[in-house]
Amino acid sequence: MPALPRRRLLTLTAGCALAAGPLQGCAGDGPTGRVRLATGPRGGPYAIFGSRLADEVHRAHDRLTVRVLTTAASVENLRMLGDGRADLALALADSAADATAGRGIFPGPAPVAALARLYLNYLHLVVPADSPIEEPGQLAGRTVSLGAAESGTSVTAGRVLAAAGVRRVHSVRLGLDESIAALTGREVAAFFWSGGAPTRAIARLARRRPVRLVPLGGLAPALRREHGPVYESVSIPAGVYGLRAPVATVATPSYLVCRTGLADDTARAVTGVLFEARGRLPVPDAPGSRLDERYAINTGTVPLHPGAAAYYREVYG
Repeated sequence: MPALPRRRLLTLTAGCALAAGPLQGCAGDGPTGRVRLATGPRGGPYAIFGSRLADEVHRAHDRLTVRVLTTAASVENLRMLGDGRADLALALADSAADATAGRGIFPGPAPVAALARLYLNYLHLVVPADSPIEEPGQLAGRTVSLGAAESGTSVTAGRVLAAAGVRRVHSVRLGLDESIAALTGREVAAFFWSGGAPTRAIARLARRRPVRLVPLGGLAPALRREHGPVYESVSIPAGVYGLRAPVATVATPSYLVCRTGLADDTARAVTGVLFEARGRLPVPDAPGSRLDERYAINTGTVPLHPGAAAYYREVYG
């Protein structure tokens, strides 16, 4: 297994003074109790991933139960960690970085730590195949779904529009299924979605009605300058959604995060299950999307929880 970078290891060691929470089990007995995992909308990728992870955690640690909570996704999940309604959560990297720093829509720093970087989410800007829209600047004056309220997609979409210099958009906030219905009914000219490539719901739409993706890849440098290094330039491959050629876009990782007070042994156990059961966890099948220990510790400005840091040191050296 690859070794962790020395500089990062020193950071992990220094971060291991965070207090353990009430779920600490007896020494040698493993974690006990119940934790709450905030995911995303029912039937969506975060909810599906979270349900499978909960099953795998309980299979590996029969005295630890994970209760899965369906939510609007990233922003709501991070708020729930901050006010104690959740113990674990799934979140896009840009929203998680904002929460820990107390910036943007978060009025103060939230008590959030990371267990792992999971996989990449590809930002989609979907239009009908016959749409005249070829670049984000042409969204001006049109109705566009930015994603569900309190979702990470809506945060990223708003930043993309600002980076593209688009100021006059009639924005609505709809979840993926609602966005697809609105596009089909010509109620919106386009919608944003951040997820795997392919995303099943968009693939089903493309089989019923041809769609295109508007290129966004040229915006990644501006996003990094303004908001930090969590944005990557990627391409959605040809053939996905019937695309004739690759489409450049922006990607952001998903993190598994937790409240900073989560017990060390619980955090370590959940992190271990991510890797021990990764072949059974439903992650997107797209370039750069597989859970990989070489990248799992790269959670940027979101600090690793000391329990997760202990797992990486013990297993990967």
